[in-house]
Amino acid sequence: MNRWNPCSRQDFIRRLWALGFTGPAPGGRHHLMRFQGRRLTLPANNEYSVNQVRLLLRQVSERIGREITLEEWNSLD
Repeated sequence: MNRWNPCSRQDFIRRLWALGFTGPAPGGRHHLMRFQGRRLTLPANNEYSVNQVRLLLRQVSERIGREITLEEWNSLD
């Protein structure tokens, strides 16, 4: 059974690239990733907790216009 796991920042960025995001670009204290003109702010910490990953994925879903399931997220390696 799949479950949510913490994710390194670099791994999170690689998975966003697989979804079609570009970047990261500097944006002050945080970095920004872009998807068709929409921005996503990435926290600067090196490891994202499960809660942080789930929160960021909700934001990613809003940007791309569809929900990302746990199975899809885990398959984006």
